[in-house]
Amino acid sequence: MEYLNHMIHPLTRIGHVHLKVADLDKALAFYNGVLGFEITQKIGNSAAFLSAGGYHHHIGLNTWESKGGKAPPSGTTGLYHTAILYPTRAALADALRKLIAANYPLEGAADHGVSEALYLRDPDDNGVELYWDKPEAEWPRDAAGHLKMVTDRLDLEDLIKA
Repeated sequence: MEYLNHMIHPLTRIGHVHLKVADLDKALAFYNGVLGFEITQKIGNSAAFLSAGGYHHHIGLNTWESKGGKAPPSGTTGLYHTAILYPTRAALADALRKLIAANYPLEGAADHGVSEALYLRDPDDNGVELYWDKPEAEWPRDAAGHLKMVTDRLDLEDLIKA
């Protein structure tokens, strides 16, 4: 397969994620109750849309094809994780405090040099990354100036103080 040699517009962003869930109430308990996304619209017991800051939706949840369903088994294709970008380190620390208060387990945490990230699973076993980007001037680079991301241990005790 030959790849096209043109680049996407640099201001292009991924706008939202829409997830198939088995139980809408459990999904809402996580995305609204634990993470704090606002419900902007609910369609009966089959779908809901959530946002941060009044946007129409960042997350869509539905049971249209998945009510009572099971997560795909490991080793199959599908969503690895959705990543939720927090504006500051303090906002990510607040998310960590909410997870701790809800006794919600982390699957991992990492300092990638360019960002700090928390990893967990939602009630439908979808991977979720909560992260903030460090200022670009702090991103690690090699001698030639190329980006050199890492996966180092994230100090959660230091993060929670932010």
